[in-house]
Amino acid sequence: MIRWRAGEVVARGRTWPGAVELQVALEDGGAARALAYPALVGDPEPGDRVLLNVTALELGLGTGGFALVVALPDRLPPDPPPAPGHLVKARYSPTQAVVLGVDEQESPHHALLADADGLDGMPVVVADLHSALPAVVAGLRAGGARPTVAYVMTDGGALPVWFSRTVAALREAGWLAAAVTVGQAMGGDVEAVTLHTGLLAARHVLGADVAVVAQGPGNLGTGTRWGFSGVAAGEAVNAVSTLGGRAVAALRVSGADPRERHRGVSHHSLTAYGRVALAAADVVVPRLADVLPGPLAEQVRAEAAGLGSRHRLVEVSCAGLPEALDASPAALSSMGRGYAADPAAFLSPAAAGRHAAALLGTDGR
Repeated sequence: MIRWRAGEVVARGRTWPGAVELQVALEDGGAARALAYPALVGDPEPGDRVLLNVTALELGLGTGGFALVVALPDRLPPDPPPAPGHLVKARYSPTQAVVLGVDEQESPHHALLADADGLDGMPVVVADLHSALPAVVAGLRAGGARPTVAYVMTDGGALPVWFSRTVAALREAGWLAAAVTVGQAMGGDVEAVTLHTGLLAARHVLGADVAVVAQGPGNLGTGTRWGFSGVAAGEAVNAVSTLGGRAVAALRVSGADPRERHRGVSHHSLTAYGRVALAAADVVVPRLADVLPGPLAEQVRAEAAGLGSRHRLVEVSCAGLPEALDASPAALSSMGRGYAADPAAFLSPAAAGRHAAALLGTDGR
């Protein structure tokens, strides 16, 4: 289940909030690019011996292209100072961590969230993939709007939000106000037990105008109708509706994916929104023909039409969105493809962001 290695840190590489890249000389004579989360394992320096989990690296998984530092056995970090909180993330795994949940009794926000029961109609953009996040935010800002945006990260992909350079770049640029980590996800500005309290915290604690819900980096799929982590997008629509928010569903679209099931509108979106989501959402159908020649636009429109029996289909113009996406401070990459290789993959979530801005009356059109 786990492939272990040991080695010595040779050099530190890039750093961003919560994470540091390392070059490690392995004891078996090899070398590895590793990633450490200092909040969990301490801050490695050249010369430190490290224990590594190389499972994802050895399997060649796209997102997991790192060895992960599990421990610095010869230089353990000091115990953290006493602090409130008893919310355990990654429970009963070797790296379980205790955090203060925004919704637990020791939180200064407990009383607020104990009584909070609604989102006051806040638009919540729901997406399947983490790569949709910068595109959604670019769409939100395309007309000149500058809403306060909170990212609510679910636990279908990477658990530590620190893994995401996208979140770090959006935060640094001021495009994203805060991240909320829910379920087993960890490391957000705010930690919450469930998606429901995470959404309530985004609205009432962080003062968000708009929230974006998506899993962390990475995506688990099996090529079956139900066996993919993005099925949670449908459950997110239900949560938003239950709390009185306005769910805006971003379609996963591709014109370049080699897998037939993901060309046009991905079967992930058709299943999550067409079968799992029991409440109605605004399903945004991007008008791709505004900027992309070819038959893809009509294919997307035709495939999305089946969702109209349950949801409100909203066609949104893509005019001007390529320029908005080009301004993103975070790199655009989905399934290893950038904008040039698969523009529809980013235009679709950007259109969802544009629609959310229109619901706020700030889309600039």
